[in-house]
Amino acid sequence: MTDLAITASGLRKAYQGKTVLDGVDLDVEAGTIFALLGPNGAGKTTTVNILTTLAKADGGTARVAGHDLATDAKAVRAAIGVTGQFAAVDELLTGRENLQLMVDLNRGGGGKKTVAELLERFDLAEAAQKPASTYSGGMRRKLDLAMTLVGRPRIIFLDEPTTGLDPRSRRTMWTIIRDLVADGVTIFLTTQYLEEADQLAGRIAVLDQGRLVAQGTADELKRRIPGTHVRLRFTTAAELDAAARVLTDATRDDEALVLRVPSDGGTKSLRSLLDRLDEYALSADELSVHTPDLDDVFLALTGHATEVLAK
Repeated sequence: MTDLAITASGLRKAYQGKTVLDGVDLDVEAGTIFALLGPNGAGKTTTVNILTTLAKADGGTARVAGHDLATDAKAVRAAIGVTGQFAAVDELLTGRENLQLMVDLNRGGGGKKTVAELLERFDLAEAAQKPASTYSGGMRRKLDLAMTLVGRPRIIFLDEPTTGLDPRSRRTMWTIIRDLVADGVTIFLTTQYLEEADQLAGRIAVLDQGRLVAQGTADELKRRIPGTHVRLRFTTAAELDAAARVLTDATRDDEALVLRVPSDGGTKSLRSLLDRLDEYALSADELSVHTPDLDDVFLALTGHATEVLAK
């Protein structure tokens, strides 16, 4: 049986009569990265708040790290770490002092050895004696995550952890997240960057208006959306015309000398397409397979462009 770090069934939540979550079911395998996507107001933060004991569900059940949210919230809090999109560091303290404070608050956190190890692991050793107010956004976010790790949580909730970071800092965070999972940590990630979910998550769920509209791997979600096609580029208009007469289901771009042929992208359909061209002594100068990306998936499932994720 698969070891589940998080499982939820029928989660419901309403604020002032407005339904925010409407029967959400989730299963997150231990030692994986699970991404929750959705437009603003979809219920992502409410879901995280419930699963981290910051809010109570109006209905449904959930277990986190094997503990029931409703009856054993203290054990849940002891097993998890939470990092939000705004780094929760004390800017008046140095990086080392921020970590030491967490160690002191987290009795049994490992003392100065733990602080030194985390500073080294997150590449913050050189800046350890500087006030956090002097840190860049990326450094603050790394320090915040390092502070979360003081208690050695096995499940970490990352609520839009790379919002506002430059591409280099974002990729550094991706490396850190992957390393955590390699150590057996489970990551529950919400993000406004679809590329981030595509790169990191083993499974993705799309939340819209309080309901889960899809779950699966990135590839599974992409395959659900029509639009996969083979792009054939020809060298002359005459070749394009000839191929268009053979490939009657294709759409054409006369300016680019391109035909787009609907396909599932598999080797069998590609072989059949090339055989049809060979039968009429036709050949393309360039062939490529194009599949929908997560932007297409998000738009198709929610009716919203991805820009609505930005805050």
